[in-house]
Amino acid sequence: MKSVTFKFLKILVLLLALAVFSSCDDEPVEPVNTDLDGDTIVNSADNCPEISNQDQTDTDNDGLGDACDDDDDNDGIPDTEDNCPLTSNPDQEDLDNDGIGDICDSQVVQAQFPCVNGFAGDLPCDGFDLMSHIPVEELGGTGAEGNDSWGWTDPQTGKEYALVGTTTSTAFVDISNPAEPIFLGRLPTTTVSSLWRDVKTYNNHAFIVSEAPGHGMQVFDLTRLRNISNPPVTFTEDALYTGFGRAHNIVINETSGFAYAVGSDTFSGGPHFVNIQNPIMPTSAGGYADDAYSHDAQVVTYNGPDQDYTGREILIGSNENEVVIVDVTDKANPSQISTIGYTDIGYTHQGWFTEDMRYFLLGDEVDEINFGLNTRTVVFDFSDLDNPSFHMDYFGPTQAIDHNGYVVGNTFYIANYSAGLRAVDISNIASGVMAESGFIDTFTPHDNTSFNGAWNIYPYFESGNIVVSDIEGGLFVVRPSN
Repeated sequence: MKSVTFKFLKILVLLLALAVFSSCDDEPVEPVNTDLDGDTIVNSADNCPEISNQDQTDTDNDGLGDACDDDDDNDGIPDTEDNCPLTSNPDQEDLDNDGIGDICDSQVVQAQFPCVNGFAGDLPCDGFDLMSHIPVEELGGTGAEGNDSWGWTDPQTGKEYALVGTTTSTAFVDISNPAEPIFLGRLPTTTVSSLWRDVKTYNNHAFIVSEAPGHGMQVFDLTRLRNISNPPVTFTEDALYTGFGRAHNIVINETSGFAYAVGSDTFSGGPHFVNIQNPIMPTSAGGYADDAYSHDAQVVTYNGPDQDYTGREILIGSNENEVVIVDVTDKANPSQISTIGYTDIGYTHQGWFTEDMRYFLLGDEVDEINFGLNTRTVVFDFSDLDNPSFHMDYFGPTQAIDHNGYVVGNTFYIANYSAGLRAVDISNIASGVMAESGFIDTFTPHDNTSFNGAWNIYPYFESGNIVVSDIEGGLFVVRPSN
């Protein structure tokens, strides 16, 4: 009896299992999606299974398709920030500043003469390439010599222009392709030729002075350079300011819209103030004669460490035998803040603030002649404008005379006459350390203590192009080799 019952139970269990299996087999089963992005590549073989990429491109071969890889070239720079996203370039070099990395830019400009084995063409160099050169005779005519220079970037087109002074005129050169500059034309001197001519810019206009008697201040609308169809041409000025005749130099504070002519035949050679906020209608705004002749100056809207003068318009004058600091905010009542001298004064010539306005770097034009020094830059601590102090002397590697110097970031660029352009690292200036970081010598006969060679430099183009104006050589366009 037990045997029959056990058999019956076994049969019942089998029938129940068969019923359950049949009912499950009748239910629909969801198929497995083997191609989530519908690009005909099965998920197991797709290098980007959730974003369609039928070509399966994987530039950096990291197993992740470009379509879903945020760093396609695997250089550590996200594609959204990378100036060459499909070719590894972690340094992001972009010499022509066009937003396309050099490594994938077919338009990148190559120097005519790269610095190789210590020479760029026939110019001695270290770390600077010669992009191009235009002789001074082409810029100023037969017998011309070079002097000052400045630069202008067209805000509409981004093109860069060199403004080069010569004894006869001011030359305008399109250097937007620095390897193939275009001499557009010249603005002749107002009266007669002169060894000294100086130019600065404000609001798309050039302002030009000269030591030529009766010259005044020429104003030239730089936007006219956009449409020169048959260069070179002879230009005329758009305005002429005659509040002074001759002047050695012109200084402009672009923040305030005031120009300061120094070394003029007014105010005992001290700064002559001109309101240029409407460039073609310059108007006299007074002057400052209390500290006598000023050879050169820098004027800033102050934002340095001395909070007593924040927002004030401050003039730093290089006045032959001392440096003077003057508050020129109130043009009707300019007031001296302080003065400072130094040892071995030859001729207090020209200087420039560091970008934090803590230090002022001064060039003395004849200390190398009078005292047998190597090129010397005198550095002052201006953290307290009421009590400036000596900080250090920097001596260069040659006995060439230093002329004009300018600061860009942690580099001090010097127009070093017969030694050409010198670049000095000032990143450790607070610790009393300055060191030459590179050079290109535009005057090849010698590096002697003489008035030959590089007169001025303009190092403020975003592209890295640097203008060098040379007495005998004319215009050199150079650029750091890296």
